[in-house]
Amino acid sequence: MKQLNRRQFLKMGALVAGGAALASCAPAATPAPAAPAAPAEQKPAEPAKPAAGAQKLEIFSWWTSGGEIEALNGLFEVYKKRYPGVEIVNAAIAGGTSSGGDMKAVLQTRMMGGDPPESFQVHLGGELLGSYVAAGQMEDLEFLYKEEGWDKVFPKTLIEIASADGKPYSVPVNIHRSNMMWYSKKLLDSVGAQPPKNWDEWFVLAEKLKAKGQPTLAIAESGAGFTAHVFETMMIPVLGPDKFTGLFNGKTSWEDKGIADALEILKRALDYANPDFLNVSWGDVNDLLVNGKVGMIIQGDWTPGVLWSKKFEDFGWAPAPGNDGIYQMLSDSFGLPKKVKNREAAINWLRVCGSKEGQDAFNPAKGSIPARIDADITKYGPYHKWAMEAWKKDKLVPSIVHGAAAKLSFMTDFMNAINVFATKKDVAATHAALVKAAKDAGLQK
Repeated sequence: MKQLNRRQFLKMGALVAGGAALASCAPAATPAPAAPAAPAEQKPAEPAKPAAGAQKLEIFSWWTSGGEIEALNGLFEVYKKRYPGVEIVNAAIAGGTSSGGDMKAVLQTRMMGGDPPESFQVHLGGELLGSYVAAGQMEDLEFLYKEEGWDKVFPKTLIEIASADGKPYSVPVNIHRSNMMWYSKKLLDSVGAQPPKNWDEWFVLAEKLKAKGQPTLAIAESGAGFTAHVFETMMIPVLGPDKFTGLFNGKTSWEDKGIADALEILKRALDYANPDFLNVSWGDVNDLLVNGKVGMIIQGDWTPGVLWSKKFEDFGWAPAPGNDGIYQMLSDSFGLPKKVKNREAAINWLRVCGSKEGQDAFNPAKGSIPARIDADITKYGPYHKWAMEAWKKDKLVPSIVHGAAAKLSFMTDFMNAINVFATKKDVAATHAALVKAAKDAGLQK
C-alpha cells in the first residue's frame, strides 16, 4: 500500500469519538467473474440441533439478499464446525437497505434497552465509534486482537480505523469498494460504447441509450440512501479526493461550490434514470440490470454477489465516472456489546469473523475482498483479484452512506437530504440542508 496516502487519510478521524476514520482504480478489466458455488436461492443455514441448555448466538445484520445470505452462511458454517454446541440465531432483518436502515433502528432500541444481541454487523470507523462506542455500549477487543495475532494479519490502517483511544472495538470481516459502476455489456455494445470514464462521457452514453428508449442509471429511492450513495461518487471527482476527505476533518467547507456542482450533475443524471425510481427499493434494484431495464448500477461491490446469485454474468465493471485511481472504502465488522447474555459465544463469533477460514468462506460470495493480508487467493474470482490489486495502490477516501466518514446522525441527515432532492431537485435548498447537517454533526463551523 502507499503508506503516505493512508496516513493522511487517517487524520480525518479526529472528530469521530476520538477514533481514526478512514483513508485505498485502475482501468477495469471486464471478463465475467466466476460465480460462487452457493446456490442462487439458498436460505439461511439451519444450525444443528443444540443440546438442552446450550448457549445461543444471536447475530444481527441486514444481510438478506442473494450473495449476502450465502456469505453469512459461510461464516455460520465455520462457526458450527468449531463450536457445535451453540445455537445460532440469524436475526437478519429484511426490508432494509444496503446501509441497514431498518436493522439499525431495531438495534438501537435493543441496545438502549440493555438487551443487545451477541454481536451485530456495523461499518468500521465512524458509525461504530461515533455512536455505540461513544455511548459506552461496547467492550474493547484489545485482548482478542492479542490472542488471535490480528496485528500481524490486518493492515495497520484497518486496526487504527477500528480503534478509539488506541483500542480496537470491532473485527473487520471484509473490505468493500463503494464507488463502482456495474454495467450491461449487451446494452453498451448496442450503442457501440465503452464504460464512461467521466461524467461528460457518461452523458454522451446516456443520450445514445435514451434515443433507444433505454434508461441508463438505476436508482432505487423508495427509501433514503441509494441516491445518496450515487451522489457521493459524483462529489469525489468534482472536489477531488483530498478535498472530499477534508469534508470530515474540517479542512474543506461544506459550503464549497463543488458540492452544488455535484448536485447539478445528480439533477441532470436523474433524467436518465428508471422513471419509477421513487418506487423501487434498494433490494430490488439489481433486477433492473438483470432484466435489461437499465444500462448500469453505481453501487459497491456487494452488487456482483447479488448478480452471481441470480446467475447473471453478462455485466462488466469499472470505477464510477471520474473515480479511477480512488478507492472509496468501507468495511463490515462485528463487535462485542456490553451485557450480552452469552459472552463466550460472542467472543468465539469474533474469532471466526477474523479468521482466515472465516474470511475466505465469506468474501467470495459477498463480492468484497478479505480484510486479512493472507487470504487464499485461489478461492477468489476475477473481480476480487482486480480489486485486491487496486486496493494496494489506489488512494483511499471514506464513504458517508456506509458509515466510514462520520457518525450515524450525520449519515442519516445526509441520506435524508438527498432523498428530498431526488423528488424536488432543488440544488440550493439541498446544499443548505447539507451545510446544516454538517454543522449539527460538528463537521462545519
